[in-house]
Amino acid sequence: LLSAAPYIGTDLVQWIWGGFSVDNPTLTRFFTFHFILPFSIIGATMIHLFFLHHTGSSNPVGLTSNFDKVPFHTYFSYKDIVGFSIMITALLALSTFTPNLLGDPDNFTPANPLVTPPHIKPEWYFLFAYAILRSIPNK
Repeated sequence: LLSAAPYIGTDLVQWIWGGFSVDNPTLTRFFTFHFILPFSIIGATMIHLFFLHHTGSSNPVGLTSNFDKVPFHTYFSYKDIVGFSIMITALLALSTFTPNLLGDPDNFTPANPLVTPPHIKPEWYFLFAYAILRSIPNK
């Protein structure tokens, strides 16, 4: 997609790849990008919320209406903290006291590496390969 840019497309692709093909530098760069991106988004969201609640949002009419505002910090931040605490407590309780509640029952059958159970079928995107494999005798 980037190689379609006129004049700089191939140079841009080679710079992002770190060479002439996808290799270890490419994987390192994309792993770093995917690791840092959520933290960058959270930071930008926090800065946005700070400025939004510090100065207030703009009004399309242009009039100031300060008489019916509720402060964010004392009311809504405590409400958000309580909701977050309840959700984390419920998740921790579920994963601590009943770890196998949402698990797959096939995980509890003993593994036999020589026999594939008959009820196991691959996902839809592997069915063509499964059909080819099943068409060969003794497989």
